[in-house]
Amino acid sequence: MSGLLLIEQSLNGLQFGLMLFLLAAGLTLVFGIMDMINLAHGSMYMVGAFVAAWLVELTGSFLLGVVLAVPLTALFGMAMESTLLRTLYARDHLSQVLATFALILILNESVRMIWGSDLPLSAPAALAGPVELMPGLSYPAYRLLIIAVGLVLALALYGLVAHTRVGALVRAGASNREMAMTMGVNIPRLFTAVFGVGAALCAVAGALLGPLFAVQVGMGESILILAFVVIVIGGIGSVRGALVGSLLVGMVDTLGRTLMPHLFREFLPPQMASAAGPAVASVIVYLLMAVVLFVKPEGLFPARG
Repeated sequence: MSGLLLIEQSLNGLQFGLMLFLLAAGLTLVFGIMDMINLAHGSMYMVGAFVAAWLVELTGSFLLGVVLAVPLTALFGMAMESTLLRTLYARDHLSQVLATFALILILNESVRMIWGSDLPLSAPAALAGPVELMPGLSYPAYRLLIIAVGLVLALALYGLVAHTRVGALVRAGASNREMAMTMGVNIPRLFTAVFGVGAALCAVAGALLGPLFAVQVGMGESILILAFVVIVIGGIGSVRGALVGSLLVGMVDTLGRTLMPHLFREFLPPQMASAAGPAVASVIVYLLMAVVLFVKPEGLFPARG
């Protein structure tokens, strides 16, 4: 395999990892602060993608559609948290899993009734072509935009959590919720705000990945599994852990799917290598999670560390 192909796939892994971070950051804060397993978090990714696709078609502007979709999805998430999910905080994790799984089904069918099973969403024409990064290496301009947006949002979220008073309240709630309540933190308002931020980040990821993947009902379930893997690797409640875990998972998943078929072709017949390569690559991420849990059961950067 050529070095240029390796660089290209590394950029793909970076792009995928940053989008995973947008999902995992909200999920890890909800799990870490609220102690709630929210399987419906991936549905915010789906709702954000559908709202963005609808608004892009309505306004004729990709930028305007995405910018409007983010606050609308955040408001929807906050409304859902303050009405439905708040009743689940005192329940055990099994009840939360069952209730939020039911919510996935409800949201899937609601989206299907409103917009249908899928909606078209294309990247803006100005970013449709490639950009030459170095001689012999051209990379899609739209994917570079995704990387740039992901990096900016990752730095902004880290700065918010690590260097502001609001971030201090979030970290206090993740480390010791009871003590934060004793010190006068308005936990219900904090929960709603955190859920709104998580929904907004999901909307950004859904809107930006929509042109690369399909905007369709159920699109949030598969990526939610990887988001859970990320927060287990990084440490529950840790934004820094979510970022590191997302980049690790994005790189390992993307490079594994590229390198494994080439590796198997060295000592297996072509047909067997073509079948075995993708199969092994699909489990590498879970092997990585198992290794991290064996070495550090609380994750790489646990919030309660």
